[in-house]
Parts: sequence; structure tokens; C-alpha cells
Amino acid sequence: MSLHLPCPNCGADVVFRSPALPSRVCDACHTMLVRSDAGLAQFGIAAALPFDVSPVQIGMRGNDAGQGFEVIGRVRWSWTHGAWNEWLLLFEDGSTAWLGESMGQFMLLRERPFGEVRSQTLRAVAKGGEAQIGQKVEIAGRKLVIADARQALCITAEGELPFVAPSGWQVYNVDLRGPDGECASLQRDGATTSFYQGRYVTLAELAPRGLRAIEGWALPDYAA
Repeated sequence: MSLHLPCPNCGADVVFRSPALPSRVCDACHTMLVRSDAGLAQFGIAAALPFDVSPVQIGMRGNDAGQGFEVIGRVRWSWTHGAWNEWLLLFEDGSTAWLGESMGQFMLLRERPFGEVRSQTLRAVAKGGEAQIGQKVEIAGRKLVIADARQALCITAEGELPFVAPSGWQVYNVDLRGPDGECASLQRDGATTSFYQGRYVTLAELAPRGLRAIEGWALPDYAA
């Protein structure tokens, strides 16, 4: 059941669709909000979203492994040579996942406790070490390769999120990929490390409905 609260900055109705997600950007005034027993607290203003050509948008619905989901949040990241989106998906059972989108490729990732990751290579990265591109890593019996490592900067955020994502927030991001479409991602923020694991997907696999219309781009048949 959705929770409706008034924005403490502008008074607009702020809707929380998941009880597990404490953070929300107000759709009306773009104030970053955090929910607690005391109500909503303000954490600054989200920067305006820059133009991009992603067909994904808040409200898009889809299906993965027979379970429906809705896109309810986004964090936009930048690095030296570009930018990418991370879309938060809320599934029918209340669980969440991330749909990472970069240069037309998509990764569907679920968070996993980093304490369960036994790789000494990734543990060294979590302690402040630099990841080496091409280095092989074993995760839960699967061989993956470090494909990318970069300092990333949060540009802005929108919708519901499991954390506050202020503009200017910096993380160290490491992406890994396996031979059969497996992928994983590590994000280090100071002494805190988050770890995500999943697979590469295509939009067609997710049977999306409600894609964003882009001038000059015809919606694919699967999205009709």
C-alpha cells in the first residue's frame, strides 16, 4: 500500500510505493526527502536532469522471470568519458533491483551483502585498493573479469531510492562481466561498499510498457 505524505518544502503530495525505501525526490519541487517515524526531512534540492536519449523512464513497467515490475527511481552518474543511468525497479513481491543503462547496454542487478563475497581481489578494492582491468575474479563459483573501474560523480536523482543521492556524491565504481552474460558491480563510498550481481539483458527481454517517446525513434514492436 502506498504512503502519501506532504512535502515539507512545497506541500505537494509525495507518494512512497515501497515501505522499504526511505528516500524520495519530490516531483514538484525536486527536494530530496528522507522518511522516518518523525515524518519527512529535507536534504537539499536535486539538480535538474540533463537531456539524454534513454527510452526508459519513471513509470515504465516490465516483466522479469514471470514477475512484473515498475521503474520508480533513477540515479544519473557521470565520469570522465560519459554518463550512465541506474534505474530502480520495484517488483510485485516488494523486492527491488537496478537496471544499469550505458551506451545502449543494460545490466539487471540485485544487491547482495558484500560480506558474502569471498574474493580477496574485491575485498582489497573495498579497503581502498585500485581495481586492475582484465583481472579475473571468482564469485560464487563463477569466473568474472574486471571490465571497468572509474571514479563516478552523481549528477542528480529522481523518484524513490534506497538512499539519498545528492549531486556531487562521489563513488569508486567497478564493473565485472562473465562469459555467459553474468555481471556484477561494486561501489565504494569511503569505508562503505555495496555489491550487486546479475546479468546483461535487452529491453525486449523485459517486455517494457510505457517507454519514453523520442523524436525520430519509432517504438519497437515489443513495446506496443
